[in-house]
Amino acid sequence: MRVAEAAGRALARLGVRQAFGVVGSGNFHVTNALVDGGARFVAARHEGGAATMADAYARMSGEVAALTVHQGCGLTNALTGIAEAAKSRTPLLVLAAEATVPGSNFFVDQPALAAAVGATSVRVASAETALDDVARAYALARHDRRTVVLNLPLDVQGLPVDDGAHVWPAAAPPPPPPPDASELAALLATARRPVLIAGRGARHARAELLELADACGALVATSAVARGLFHGSPWSLDVSGGFASPLAASLISDADVVVGFGSALNMWTLRHGRLIGPGARVAQVDVEDGAIGRHRPVDVGVVGDSAQVARAVTAALHGRHGIGYRSDDVRDRIARELRWRDVAYDDWGGDGRIDPRTLTIALDDLLPAGRVVAVDSGNFMGYPSMFLSVPDEFGFCFTQAFQSIGLGLATAIGAALARPDRLPVAALGDGGALMAAAELDTVRRLGLPMVVVVYNDDAYGAEVHHFAGGEPLGTVTFPDTDIAAVGAGYGFDAVTVRSPVDLDSVRHWVDGDRSRPLLVDAKVAAPHGSWWLEEAFRGH
Repeated sequence: MRVAEAAGRALARLGVRQAFGVVGSGNFHVTNALVDGGARFVAARHEGGAATMADAYARMSGEVAALTVHQGCGLTNALTGIAEAAKSRTPLLVLAAEATVPGSNFFVDQPALAAAVGATSVRVASAETALDDVARAYALARHDRRTVVLNLPLDVQGLPVDDGAHVWPAAAPPPPPPPDASELAALLATARRPVLIAGRGARHARAELLELADACGALVATSAVARGLFHGSPWSLDVSGGFASPLAASLISDADVVVGFGSALNMWTLRHGRLIGPGARVAQVDVEDGAIGRHRPVDVGVVGDSAQVARAVTAALHGRHGIGYRSDDVRDRIARELRWRDVAYDDWGGDGRIDPRTLTIALDDLLPAGRVVAVDSGNFMGYPSMFLSVPDEFGFCFTQAFQSIGLGLATAIGAALARPDRLPVAALGDGGALMAAAELDTVRRLGLPMVVVVYNDDAYGAEVHHFAGGEPLGTVTFPDTDIAAVGAGYGFDAVTVRSPVDLDSVRHWVDGDRSRPLLVDAKVAAPHGSWWLEEAFRGH
């Protein structure tokens, strides 16, 4: 075997089951070897889309996913998606062919590029070390939950490897010592109105956190990225932060103790700190010591896994079941008032435009409950994020750590492949939809029964509303685009929605065989910025 073939087959043996990419000469052989080893490969239309598909797949499956790219330009095309994955601690392995001769047109400093966006870099240095290098890269992705760029130099890829050589998985790191949770337990033991906020790092800890919440009488909430984790609990406040409903924001603001588990407690989750009451005490649990207090000072910090810490605190509370924040009145208010769809609003619809809230509430009722929702970035994003319900933490895929528009469609593709039991729903703005339009071909080619909803206001809406004080807006507004026709050209069933009656076509699609994906070009009214955008810009 050659190094390229050995590396691909080794990664399949180590556990890579799904890869995405765009194949060129430099990654042709390693990709084919990965497929020969048993992995599935999805060819995207752009490396940026492939990177985000792999990111979303890893998030929704819990597996290490692979992205495979050509040397130089293939990697640079994928960098935005790689940056999103790295910022999100996604276990992603980037198989990047590498030109090491400075005179090559494809030469760039690939390890420096990886470092610049927060990814770890490993190079296959020689034929003798190739399998060890591959195993080390995979272990970093899997055990440290890192995005790792595995550079495969062109001159090394063609070197021979002993056909009898085997890859040996790198040993998992030893388990950390039991966390000292006594200070956190003491804080919660005296809390009268505790709230637990779970983030990305606590998505595996639902049962432990609910047990702890029962023990101390806490209400529970999540950051946006962990939305759905506490679905079904009568004490769930859904999402904390800019997306929070008025009731959720009020109850969190009145808490006397707020504990973040696997959550950065950043400006988005705490509304620039305004969700924390003046007398409240704050605690934070994270596996990284450097994450504790990074975004705001905390009174108690615990370094450890969220599930382990939650179990330790529950044990320290000696099986008590505190009343805490849990009164009949609070439970009844949560049941009646928590959802955004239960908050009254003045409908903006008319003149050929539909209110995005009216649109999304109707879609929530029309689409099956077993869904996985992916949301692009922009002024519109709060509407699908909060008005579309999700069944659990695997029903919402939120690639927003880098705040790039254009990632939503690829996110939905990766999530759909990881969760084939659910209806994939991609919620996009018109800007992000047109940026990523080439991947509509990927949706159709894969036969995904996806619903793509485009909130089309003919603008980069966030900028329109941010600079609405008399500034010229010609650089961020556009003529009407028939995005339904674009979708139809890619083989979608497509409908233009200007009023609620137009949604009958969506109902017919849902009730049909769903053999073709559906694109909804929703001409939305946007006379004002969305509530979450106004909140976010207060901190700018």
